[in-house]
Amino acid sequence: MEILFPVIAVSIIGLICGAGLSVASKFMAVEVDERIPKVRACLPGANCGACGFAGCDGYAAALVEDEDLAVNLCVPGGATAAKSIGDVLGRAAGDVEKMVAEVRCSGTCEATSVKMDYNGLPSCSAAKLLFGGTGLCVYGCIGLGDCAKVCPVNAIHIGGNLARVDTSVCIGCGKCAKTCPNGVIAIRPASAHMVVDCNNKQKGANTRKACKVGCIGCRLCERNCHNGAITVTDNLASIDYSKCDGCGKCIEVCKAGCLVALNIASAEVVNG
Repeated sequence: MEILFPVIAVSIIGLICGAGLSVASKFMAVEVDERIPKVRACLPGANCGACGFAGCDGYAAALVEDEDLAVNLCVPGGATAAKSIGDVLGRAAGDVEKMVAEVRCSGTCEATSVKMDYNGLPSCSAAKLLFGGTGLCVYGCIGLGDCAKVCPVNAIHIGGNLARVDTSVCIGCGKCAKTCPNGVIAIRPASAHMVVDCNNKQKGANTRKACKVGCIGCRLCERNCHNGAITVTDNLASIDYSKCDGCGKCIEVCKAGCLVALNIASAEVVNG
């Protein structure tokens, strides 16, 4: 009997608490729009943040809440994800252009050299803390693979002290660009005709001392582009891909050799 009464008391308290929780769950429940999990299922799950939201869950919720939000912001998902989301929400998907990462550096061992022997942590971010990195060019690729470590699809490899991107695998999520301490990596359209493989913003004379193929800001490419697709800012050329038609005139006049033409079909370097 001494044990029975406590057991009964605890059981009654448990029943009361259970009933209270059941009632609370109904009155305090937060309704979730059934479209959110459907939209989430359309996304690839990369959680890269390229859409501007904190992962796929955030983008899915925002799409349902904001009727004006574009359904084609998921770069890894591309046109397939945009169409699926559009079907769920009853919106037009619009065009989605495949984007890929580009390492804007051609500083191979033949073009530049190191300024010190580095024996620290195998990390670009760590090496940069020591006099701006291991190479003569403090704007170039350090080559210790921070970008490769964060790539979710293993599209980046290190060769010749440089990071290089396999554009056939790259999903354009942008994680590598956010990780690179020198800002060497940019996200560009996969259909781009030309790229500027340099990130050095120093004056021409200083750039040439650091790298044989660095952009010297001479503006020859800018002056000879009939579409106005190239501009030079802070001693560095950049391309407006929406204007470039791939005529190749810029490559013909570039004295530094930092402009590279791309074969669109295979995404391999064919000139430069």
